[in-house]
Amino acid sequence: MFELHQVVFYPVGNGDTSQVILSNGRRILFDFRHIQKAEGEETPEIDLNARLKRELKEANRDYLDVVAFTHADLDHICGSTDFFELQHAKKYQGSGRIKIEELWVPAAMLIEEGTNEDQQDECILWRQEARHRLLEGKNIRVFSQPESLMEWLRPKLKERGLAETARDHLFVDAGTLVPGFTLDNDQVEFFCHSPYIKHCDDGDFIRNTASLIFNVRLRAGTEHFDYLEVGDSEWEALEEIVRITKYHGNDDRLAWDLYNIPHHCSYLALSDEKGERETIPNPLVKELLLAGKADAYIVSSSRPVTDIEDAYKEIQPPHIQARKAYERYLKQINGRKFLVTMEEPNANQPTPIIFDVTSGGVTWKKASLSGAPAIIASRPPRAGTAEAAIIILSTPIQAD
Repeated sequence: MFELHQVVFYPVGNGDTSQVILSNGRRILFDFRHIQKAEGEETPEIDLNARLKRELKEANRDYLDVVAFTHADLDHICGSTDFFELQHAKKYQGSGRIKIEELWVPAAMLIEEGTNEDQQDECILWRQEARHRLLEGKNIRVFSQPESLMEWLRPKLKERGLAETARDHLFVDAGTLVPGFTLDNDQVEFFCHSPYIKHCDDGDFIRNTASLIFNVRLRAGTEHFDYLEVGDSEWEALEEIVRITKYHGNDDRLAWDLYNIPHHCSYLALSDEKGERETIPNPLVKELLLAGKADAYIVSSSRPVTDIEDAYKEIQPPHIQARKAYERYLKQINGRKFLVTMEEPNANQPTPIIFDVTSGGVTWKKASLSGAPAIIASRPPRAGTAEAAIIILSTPIQAD
């Protein structure tokens, strides 16, 4: 059987939305950022609502198999409670809302209380939705099982006449595979790198630290390829992941063919020092960058990262110093390209960045200015294979 998976990154500004579309048709969406003004033509950001609904209609679907929110910051959930059907209240159902077969959330999203200015209405709604699904015992996975969450859950289960352990099967710990997907059945598995219990049980927690991080392993034929899906973690969390993953002998889960870098190309994902012209990554973050495979790609879900003098003074991400660091290490591993969601094919009219994953490798379907996709293969396809057929184009391949 010829397997063709896709990984798609949507141009939503300084925010995250990406999707893994499996060869068997299952769809996993990571984060969601729709800004209302994108529905017009005055902004370069994509109309995410219209785009996703069109894709699902073409696939004859009104649902996604999984929607995973890495954390509850607005740039990762904006507009989501108007787009998706929520099971906890009828007023959020029907009217063309997209259903979620399984919701993936970090435990932090169920613990946070709406008592400070950082709490948005959408964050509160998703907390209510996640708690509802957990109590009902279906259509959810919660990542990490901190005691602070169990202190809320146990009395609720007791009220229902259920054992304290009745919902344990819905929790996923760091360092384990997510149930429901296997390489044999789906040609994919999700290895959870984060969050750890201590991210929520050490007292005050920071959403970025407690966010979801996955090694997504895709199999095509006899080959496998690794996608490192990261939320908005900073360098301390990444170094902790490298340290713990190596300690447990899971070094292969640090390798990557495709890396969705954290926090919109912020230098804080590399070091606490931006650097004057280039960020110098801390030692274990450097190890993670060097774990990339030959022909790998890095994607920054962000605004354009321009190399002009004023950019070196920017406080908010993206940071040109961080881009230079990523490009340096991508070159060292013989990687292919550093891509920015709001730059392809140009900053005025960006389109989704699409990667095909087949046994021939990870293939960037580069959009041309005319809108016809050119295809950049990460490894030469073998003559006579199905993979060779997909690079026969009516337009010339554009060079990197």
